[in-house]
Amino acid sequence: MPIVMDNTLNQIRSSAMGGGNRAEKAKHLAEGIRKLGNYRWVGIYDVGAEEVSILAWSGPAAPESPKFPVDKGLTGAAVADKKIVIVGDVRNDPRYLTSFGTTLSEIIVPVLSPTGNVIGTVDVESDRANAFTTRDSDMIQQFIAAALPLWLIR
Repeated sequence: MPIVMDNTLNQIRSSAMGGGNRAEKAKHLAEGIRKLGNYRWVGIYDVGAEEVSILAWSGPAAPESPKFPVDKGLTGAAVADKKIVIVGDVRNDPRYLTSFGTTLSEIIVPVLSPTGNVIGTVDVESDRANAFTTRDSDMIQQFIAAALPLWLIR
């Protein structure tokens, strides 16, 4: 798997730095993460001063809320703390904003600018409880590092 991941990371890095449609690049990133992690759904979000908005996603359907206030949900917690949020069972977390009725676990990884501001997030959802480990967060962070120009060059 390391060779496959290296190849995918190189493709993501080249895509993020090259010209072209930003939403298509984000879709490519979501698909790469989803495929390598064998996840059900991956969303790539922009984070603004007041709102979080979907840029692209990979999975069975678009999220229920393509835009929402920056201080809401698990994403709001990740943005406020500038830290990864992993929830093993979203049914037990009142912060969870429903994206899909079948989601049981979720990981939100914030994307930080060079100055430390949260400029995006990667949201991964599973229909299995306790689906995410530090291995998942490490892999997602590697993808974010490769794709950082996607958020920096708008």
